[in-house]
Amino acid sequence: MKNLLIGFLSSFAIALPAIAALEAGDTAPAFEAKASLAGQSFDYSLREALDEGPVVVYFYPSAYTQGCNIQAHEFAVNMDKFTAAGASVIGVSLDSIERLNDFSADPEYCADKLAVASDTSGEIARSYNLDVRDGRDGAKDTRGVEIGHGFAERVTFIVTPDRKIAETIGGVSPMENVQKSLEAVQRH
Repeated sequence: MKNLLIGFLSSFAIALPAIAALEAGDTAPAFEAKASLAGQSFDYSLREALDEGPVVVYFYPSAYTQGCNIQAHEFAVNMDKFTAAGASVIGVSLDSIERLNDFSADPEYCADKLAVASDTSGEIARSYNLDVRDGRDGAKDTRGVEIGHGFAERVTFIVTPDRKIAETIGGVSPMENVQKSLEAVQRH
């Protein structure tokens, strides 16, 4: 019984992120980053995006990896619903802008509908209290290309125009993350 309890507690601790993400009611850190939409780089500003309405800021480990491909595709497929709810969406990863230019234009994933921002230093992710881990040497993406960077944990923040976090969504599958994000935007 003692070993079972230790095993349960150990698995629970491993499942928890090392750092507690910002929560509802916290002020979302404003950020600016190089971003890409439809394969074209542009300068993204959270403050400017919030002038237009709520923003879904979703952090993901890396473009062209299994879960991230699914999540980007689901956001792209549902982009009209987010827009109808008055929200915009920005994905943030530690990918270079060059990788994101490819990813944002890829018809299987971002499909010219989803903007993604480059946080190569992990500074933006850390400002949201997310765990940022070093990449594995030689790790390759679904295209067989070496990833060559670290990873932020998969967590999504619904940010209202007053820069408050309305909801934090993490610990769910990529598809469920998108669905919960849409439901949150529709509630707020």
